Amino acid sequence: MKKEANGGRGPLYSDLCTMRIRRKPWARPELAACEFFVDDPTLNKGNWHNLFGKKQPIYLELGCGKGSFIAEIASKSLDKNFIAVDIKSEVLALAKRNVERQYSALSRPIDNLFLTAQNIERIDDILSESDVISRIYINFCNPWPKPRHKKRRLTHPRQLEKYKKFLMPGGEIYFKTDDDGLFYESITYFKESGFEIIYVTEDLLNSGFDGNISTEHEKMFCEMGKKIKFLIAQLCQGE
Repeated sequence: MKKEANGGRGPLYSDLCTMRIRRKPWARPELAACEFFVDDPTLNKGNWHNLFGKKQPIYLELGCGKGSFIAEIASKSLDKNFIAVDIKSEVLALAKRNVERQYSALSRPIDNLFLTAQNIERIDDILSESDVISRIYINFCNPWPKPRHKKRRLTHPRQLEKYKKFLMPGGEIYFKTDDDGLFYESITYFKESGFEIIYVTEDLLNSGFDGNISTEHEKMFCEMGKKIKFLIAQLCQGE
């Protein structure tokens, strides 16, 4: 399959994706007062199921950004619990507001979702095998194209081994990206780490895949004419 240099990304992409979110003095106080924000997630390691009012499957989003994806999917999935993780208070505060807006529009309480801040490279500091995650979402993570940085990819085998500590056998990882190099190399990463690719498309928008929920980045890339790559990787039984 033909690959475009740097995933086909141009100056516009760099301008949009490297733009820093400005410091928001209100972010930390607003999160501290939020009932569905977990300030110290390490205290819940091994105990996340008990944090929710209902014991039902937990889905995890790694790198939730401004939260439009998690707000929509969690508010429409009453039979699932959700944990959404990002590292910056500024984006989590925006995610918090998006979640409140979405749940309010549906007139339902925010009782199946928690936001928390954590460096995803150390995700195993806050989740253990007792937490039994059923599905992980990785949407448009940093592609880290330079060879010396690839170990920082959220789909790199080093990370996948950490996820396997808490992802249940048969559990799934939903992965979306616009970046060719990251996508094709990630397919290899998953296979080498004991996952089976059960669905794959190089053009999600035109694939006919049912139930897709677009993220902020996905909408932006589609407007730029870029094709979205998507796969579902399932952890093999016994891994």
